[in-house]
Amino acid sequence: MTDFAQTKTLFELPEGVIYLDGNSLGPVPKGVEARVGEMIANEWGKLLITAWNKAGWMAMPRVLGDRVGRLIGAPEGSVVLGDTLTLKVYQALAASLELNPERRVILSDSGNFPSDLYMAEGLIKTLDRGHELKLAAPEDVLAAIDEDVAVLMLTEVDYRTGRRHDLTALTARAREVGALVIWDLAHSAGGFAVDVSTNGPDFAVGCTYKYLNAGPGSPAFIYVDPALAGDVRPALSGWLGHRAPFDFELTYHAGDGIDRMRVGTPAMLQFAALEVALEVWEGVSLDDVRARSIELSELFISEVARRCPEVTLASPRAADARGSQVSFRHPEGYAVMQALIARGVIGDFRTPDILRFGVTPLYIGEDDIIGAVDVLEDILTNRLWDRPEFKTRAFVT
Repeated sequence: MTDFAQTKTLFELPEGVIYLDGNSLGPVPKGVEARVGEMIANEWGKLLITAWNKAGWMAMPRVLGDRVGRLIGAPEGSVVLGDTLTLKVYQALAASLELNPERRVILSDSGNFPSDLYMAEGLIKTLDRGHELKLAAPEDVLAAIDEDVAVLMLTEVDYRTGRRHDLTALTARAREVGALVIWDLAHSAGGFAVDVSTNGPDFAVGCTYKYLNAGPGSPAFIYVDPALAGDVRPALSGWLGHRAPFDFELTYHAGDGIDRMRVGTPAMLQFAALEVALEVWEGVSLDDVRARSIELSELFISEVARRCPEVTLASPRAADARGSQVSFRHPEGYAVMQALIARGVIGDFRTPDILRFGVTPLYIGEDDIIGAVDVLEDILTNRLWDRPEFKTRAFVT
């Protein structure tokens, strides 16, 4: 059984703050500052460029890729880290279209994260071969999967509402019609157990700065089904995806398996932070995390329903249909969230009216949930959100 009182001690949490935005950016795990400082002082500082060999820098995208892989049910050697999630989406989508060349439809849903859709739009224009991005309402995706679909590209958890797709059923249907499948696990990895290897996708991608707590700009990951890894042609044929980068050939030859999905030089200070962040997961059961997340989410929803009638639930009411976040609607959602943040309750806002809260049991407990509702009730009852300073939009919401 996971000891969540103990896991909370593994994070640097500011005094007087209830942090309910770990679904967007996780807090700093203890030890990150020391590890990054040690890399700067002793590896970069003393070993200089020899650290790529002597400190094992070049191997870290694969070494830490296997550690992330264990959190998503991936076999060793099928996950690599690096670059950004946006680039990994592009890689997976381009490879999928090439593997299914006779079809022209990319199917996604209107609740997908816009960046994924932007990548699809850009790739379609680049290819200029008549591909089409087709969007269905999240609840209508299953019915939209037909023999015209080349690739099904879905984010498991809706970034706005927390609605969770039944990826097992959707993937099975895609297989029936001969479509390839990409899972975006940005709001899944570290939130609950994921299994990409059993009836899973052809590709899965995700980030490490949300539930995996590796810090802003930390490396993304990509999984490729081992059965496909030797046939995938990487659209972004970067230097480190080459089979022999230091032979400096003038022609690209893809590396073996998952190595071909590497692109650019890894950002080693971010890898150092990720290395420590992944230590938090030693001895933690994702099933326990999921069960506790549901308990806390149910408490949050019931307390808000009882005490804050001005807001309405935007997330599915059924626990198994949600990820590890709870969202509510309010006509002045942005101002309400700024008032909450001013009182030390940090969530975030998503247009047009959504108050979004991450429920992260590694460092959030019942006292935090009740404390957050206490503040929300006060803000709503006394209209404390109705101030000019809370209605002025910042660039990041």
